[in-house]
Amino acid sequence: MNTEDINFAYRVRHALNEKLDDLPASTTDRLAAARQAAMSRKKAHVEVRVTSLATATAGGGGFMADPLGWLSRFSVALPLVLLVGGMVGVYQYEQQQSIAELAELDAAVLSDELPLSAYLDHGFNAYLETREQ
Repeated sequence: MNTEDINFAYRVRHALNEKLDDLPASTTDRLAAARQAAMSRKKAHVEVRVTSLATATAGGGGFMADPLGWLSRFSVALPLVLLVGGMVGVYQYEQQQSIAELAELDAAVLSDELPLSAYLDHGFNAYLETREQ
């Protein structure tokens, strides 16, 4: 509960307590009986069973105190590691594909007998530049 809720609860309690002395005796008797009935139906306090291992060392037992605790911490970081690894793999694959395409283009240009005017043509140079990117 935040501070505003607590302050509101105190104001309501104070407003209800202000008129408490003005209530008739029959009403206070009925309220007391209702409270007593509610308290008798209240469940007894049940102990909570703790399944965690408690250690007596100041350091909390270290790494081996909870053998599977590291697994839960690792499972949080595992998706992030897999995502980054996948992105690196895709980047490497795309780079290899680009290198292979450029090597194929270079091999085709070097093995073909092109006239010298083809190398001086601005359209051919523009084509080569777009293929290299």
